[in-house]
Amino acid sequence: MLDAIAKGDTVLPSLSSLLLKIPDEFKPMAAIGIGSLLLVILVLFHGLGLHRILVRFKRFQVRMQMGRPHLGRAGFLFSWSVFLMLSLHILQITAWAFGLMWLGLILRPADAIYFCANAYTTVGYGTVDLEQHWRNITPIIAICGLFSFAWTTSSLVSILSSYLHLVEQLEQERLQELKMRAAARQAAWDVLHREKALEQAAKLEARKRAAGASFFARWRIRKEEKRHEKDLREAAVAEMKSILQKEHRDEDGLGHTDAPDTPEGRK
Repeated sequence: MLDAIAKGDTVLPSLSSLLLKIPDEFKPMAAIGIGSLLLVILVLFHGLGLHRILVRFKRFQVRMQMGRPHLGRAGFLFSWSVFLMLSLHILQITAWAFGLMWLGLILRPADAIYFCANAYTTVGYGTVDLEQHWRNITPIIAICGLFSFAWTTSSLVSILSSYLHLVEQLEQERLQELKMRAAARQAAWDVLHREKALEQAAKLEARKRAAGASFFARWRIRKEEKRHEKDLREAAVAEMKSILQKEHRDEDGLGHTDAPDTPEGRK
């Protein structure tokens, strides 16, 4: 083989010559055997790919259920999962085309992909066809497509159901988040208004105490008023900061009570 490669030859003619040596009466059985082998390999590949897609979808679904609601991320996760499922079918069509080219049954890549796409999707028409003794591979490709599409459909239904449940939960958490933010803003405004009212009352009290007092007494009263006003503002800022921090913690804790009992859910 290395000598053939060094001389510029390819493996395709050698494999094609081996297939040509098969007697014509045995070629249909050989086509069934070769097609069945490729069918099993590609269906197992498809199942493994779907398994990985479903596992990753569930994993990210759990993570999104345990934090702040991000509807955009949920939509991207669903779209990405659908794209990966579509990619599995494209890879299988390409694998069938490469297999037929490797066997020397179709020489041009464009013709191989066109033929395999027609057979895989069971469209069943086209200008490209296999040689009469090897045409048993065509229905095997169709079986692969039917089986893979049915498997993908069931997985897609499962993902769609999970996605709709996720969106419903995220919408509810989004409403809770908005209510938390509104309540936090209202509480902060109440603290600010209370601080302003206390400031105003302290100023009125200071004016009453300063009325008729000496210059130095009024100076001390004014100084005490400024210090008291500063303390009121610092206390109000600290209270508003505490309110906002609690609201952020509550937002981060959204969905934790609804998370399933999984290793991801216990993190």
